Amino acid sequence: MNCIQTFLRTAFVIFFIISSSSFLSAEPSARAETVVLLHGLGRTSKSMAYMEERFTGAGYTVFNYDYESRKNKIDSLVLDLQAFLENCCLQKEARLYFVTHSLGGILVRALISRNRPENLGRVVMLSPPNKGSETVDLLKNYSFFQKIFGPASMQLGTDPESFPNRLGPADFELGIITGDRTIDPVSSLIIPGEDDGKVAVEKTKLEGMTDFLVMPVSHAYIMQKPEVVEEVIYFLQNGEFSISEVPGLEK
Repeated sequence: MNCIQTFLRTAFVIFFIISSSSFLSAEPSARAETVVLLHGLGRTSKSMAYMEERFTGAGYTVFNYDYESRKNKIDSLVLDLQAFLENCCLQKEARLYFVTHSLGGILVRALISRNRPENLGRVVMLSPPNKGSETVDLLKNYSFFQKIFGPASMQLGTDPESFPNRLGPADFELGIITGDRTIDPVSSLIIPGEDDGKVAVEKTKLEGMTDFLVMPVSHAYIMQKPEVVEEVIYFLQNGEFSISEVPGLEK
């Protein structure tokens, strides 16, 4: 009898361990939420490292995409992004979110307009030049600017034929956060109205956006501010920011 009882106890323990392991390994896929981070012009994935850490801690599968923003034109950068997504993130069962900084938002707009992911979820853009930047208007004809920031930067002007102004309105859930503080007073003298040191607040807005928020942060460091990251996570979870500053956008 003792041998039988020992055998049954052992079998039960093994079954419990196997069942528990299967349950735990299935839990992440049950959530099936992936976040792709895209840094801005002249930056690298290191600039999004804090966001990567926070989103991972919140339970998301995170891909911090690194691309050479100063090497190619936007069309080429979008093709590279598409290839990256095909290798990691286009499974239909996994909802796909994007969180972008600056130029990264333009890449995602172009991607969605041309080859919309079937599993597309919500998108949050931080300080995107959705209508271009007056800084580019002033400096794009200077060779030093072209050499430093590359061909993609030349496409970010405010004229009607600039790359972002030829893209359509948002037809997806989109939250935009921008700043009204600057660490670049020279650029701020060029930019009319409130700005974050690189892009005018009004130029970050996009027709069809779901929610919009201005926070006391600068363009360069917006992605590293805890209060900004908290709002991004809130939008990914709820489809709105915890506070809103846009008249007519119902909460």
